Amino acid sequence: MLREKFKWRTHKNESTDAEHSGGPPCKSDEVPVMGMEQRGRVTPPDLRINQKWEESLKKAKPFEISKHVVWEAWKQVKANHGAAGVDSESVSDFERNLKDNLYKLWNRMSSGSYFPPPVRTVAIPKKTGGERLLGIPTVSDRVAQMVVKIYFEPLVEPYFHEDSYGYRPKKSAIQAVDVTRERCWRYDWLLEFDIKGLFDNIDHDLLMRAVRHHTDNKWLILYIERWLKAPFQREDGTLVARPKGTPQGGVVSPVLSNLFLHYVFDKWMGRNYVQNPFCRYADDAIAHCRSEAEALELKEALDARFRECGLELHPEKTKIVYCKDDLRRGNYPYTSFDFLGFTFRPRRSKSRKGKFFINFSPAVSNKAGKAMRQKARRWKMHLRSDKCLEDLSRMFGPTIRGWINYYGNFYKSALFPTLRQLNRSLVRWAMRKFKRLRRHRRRAEYWLGRIAKRQPWLFPHWQIGVRPTAG
Repeated sequence: MLREKFKWRTHKNESTDAEHSGGPPCKSDEVPVMGMEQRGRVTPPDLRINQKWEESLKKAKPFEISKHVVWEAWKQVKANHGAAGVDSESVSDFERNLKDNLYKLWNRMSSGSYFPPPVRTVAIPKKTGGERLLGIPTVSDRVAQMVVKIYFEPLVEPYFHEDSYGYRPKKSAIQAVDVTRERCWRYDWLLEFDIKGLFDNIDHDLLMRAVRHHTDNKWLILYIERWLKAPFQREDGTLVARPKGTPQGGVVSPVLSNLFLHYVFDKWMGRNYVQNPFCRYADDAIAHCRSEAEALELKEALDARFRECGLELHPEKTKIVYCKDDLRRGNYPYTSFDFLGFTFRPRRSKSRKGKFFINFSPAVSNKAGKAMRQKARRWKMHLRSDKCLEDLSRMFGPTIRGWINYYGNFYKSALFPTLRQLNRSLVRWAMRKFKRLRRHRRRAEYWLGRIAKRQPWLFPHWQIGVRPTAG
């Protein structure tokens, strides 16, 4: 229905029902034969004018940008939601005058007169402390960036390295964790590193060289360059120029950062360190080594390479790790590391034959578990006594299922303490909702356990066996 409403602006006289001078209106089904002199009829002057106007309009646009792509870009931006930019216009506000807004955007982009507005900055706290500046473009600018992404991403995607997993179609963080796990079994050492402030320190000249290497499309190059130079706008309204970097939060920024690191790191590793397989997710990466000396050499070489390209290794998040297990029993300072929400370390595992052994494997990290428990506490589930269990399931079930689908891929039992906290919250909810269960925790737990036994489908963690005690 929405797509039917979205029709591009046309000339006011552009109609198949245009009236003859002094005669009846022409029907739409007569249009195909109106160019022929049939029974004294000729093509109406209005239609001839409109055809010429359309042809001249197309010739007047220096850049060919499909209206269909603009429409697809809008649908993706709408699906992602997002906050308002410097113009305080939300997605719903933009949609109220959707036809005119999209037409203006297409018209400006096609004519080369589109200039991105400043990017609103918002400081968000980091998990490790401190703040990160997040750039929030306007809704129209997000649509424009999505248009460029739709055109540009297919041009560079085939050239990206197979071990690059961040912000790429048909690639996921789970794939990155899985391939890292397998390589940890084959290599004794690894170098874990993080690039300090990647999005804020990308060199514009080097990035534009990479962009021009993959496309000669003038309008793609033009708008990417304009977005790189668009200033930040602080909360007090002051503008800050950006001589380097790309806004973290921009639609096209992930593709550009991947392209930049493709030449700075991925191809460089392929030329100089073929013997060291790596896995990179955005600015987080793992490189595997056969010895500690090899890892030290790689670390020094990487540090020099990144400094050459205007980047810097994060001093606190870069370390050399020993993959300790039953067969590798050396004692070294670092025998664990965090990657994409998982902690890799020696863990007690069970073989297919039923024997226990020490394995170097991933499981949900303490930081990720703490973040999930904090979010669950913010739900204040125990205070929602006006809701029934089915309501709570609809409200929080999708989030719980997402946690299980992601963190439950490896060493699922490490996720159980977080899921048990959800059960305790449900027990508190039952004690508050029903008078007969007040001040009777054990009774409430047994009551909820019986429901979980009868209806395990209510909550995702009940389906995998994490249920309250059943009486």
